[in-house]
Amino acid sequence: MADKKAAPESRFGAGEVTLVDRLCEELSGPNRRIRQEASHTLAKMAEEHPETIEAQVETVSQALVDALFRPEAQTRWEALDALSLIAASHPDLVEEAYEGAEASLFDDSSSRVRISSFRLLARLGAVSEEKSDKVWPLLDEAIQCFHGDPGYRDMLTALLGLAQGKASAATKKALAGRISFDAESGRGYVKTLSAQIVEAAGK
Repeated sequence: MADKKAAPESRFGAGEVTLVDRLCEELSGPNRRIRQEASHTLAKMAEEHPETIEAQVETVSQALVDALFRPEAQTRWEALDALSLIAASHPDLVEEAYEGAEASLFDDSSSRVRISSFRLLARLGAVSEEKSDKVWPLLDEAIQCFHGDPGYRDMLTALLGLAQGKASAATKKALAGRISFDAESGRGYVKTLSAQIVEAAGK
């Protein structure tokens, strides 16, 4: 039994290990399946019980940022989703995910990773003018690369949140200009959501 507890005690101290500590430790472990399970659990906690990670949000955010460089797609998209939920209340912590999110945004192997990364960047951009100006070039490139992809609807929904948030006037103007054609001449959900985004960006 002593050997079993040796690793976490050496990092956190005897009697101080919490579920959140253990999950963060597992995110950097050698086992792919355990990393995936840990990232999934943290994402669910961030969505359903955010208070459980609030007290250790710096530790959790750093572990999730580090997890964006794991080889398996699921660990990355779960980490991105968890960070998206944390972004509204702790944007400065989540901003450290910028490099990992950029790499994930153009991941050729997983559309789920791309969508989750896009959502994270859009939510981060909705927090302030400065952050919107930082993320917009990446979002703009992704719009052009993935227009019409199956996940594009989710991307448009994320852009609507950006347009409704605290993005800068320059970012909102660029966003409206980028999708104005679809707002006028698109079809189905592309036209509908694009028109909503243009309207929100103009307010």
